[in-house]
Amino acid sequence: MKKTVFLLLLLFSSLTSFSQEIALLKYSGGGDWYANPTSLPNLIKYCNANINTKIKSKPRTVEPSSPDLFSYPFVHMTGHGNVVFSESDVTNLRKYLFGGGFLHIDDNYGMDQYIRKEIKKIFPNNSLIEIPSNHPIFQKPFVFANGLPKIHEHDGTRAQAFGIFIENKLVLLYTYECDLGDGWEDPEVHNDPFEVREKALKMGANIINYVFSN
Repeated sequence: MKKTVFLLLLLFSSLTSFSQEIALLKYSGGGDWYANPTSLPNLIKYCNANINTKIKSKPRTVEPSSPDLFSYPFVHMTGHGNVVFSESDVTNLRKYLFGGGFLHIDDNYGMDQYIRKEIKKIFPNNSLIEIPSNHPIFQKPFVFANGLPKIHEHDGTRAQAFGIFIENKLVLLYTYECDLGDGWEDPEVHNDPFEVREKALKMGANIINYVFSN
């Protein structure tokens, strides 16, 4: 485990001079893990232009049980439907997150009832905790005084950010009733106004900044 942590620290050092890569999680269960294909490329472009990151323009795709998971400081997961993590998926994801990795799960509407059970497989002794608006992830480089912004209506309830913390460090972020990924997509996909897309991209930049700075 110490070796894993050391390697991850080398890989995840913040804002380094070399290009880094981020990835999309390809999971099993039938859910559309491939939803929002333009989201991550647009977020990468925004971050590289606005917060001085050097992320390769094309995100990778990685499976939960793959050893390649440890190559990425940030892994994004989205979809509308069912999610199933196998025993090997759970074991690898747990090692990844305890070793310094970061998983962002963005409910694209319809994932909630499935993903909460799968998160519990990874962290049987930890509960999702709602992240307060004064957490650093909402403070820099862009300030979100009220916490997670609402991007799409869905059920009309407020957007919520939940997290799993290891030794006070956020390692898993679950964004619910928000749909950041839709806000990151190309403008014509959802016809969101510029202000909505910018709000989503700024929140995404805050997430990336937190990952690369911690």
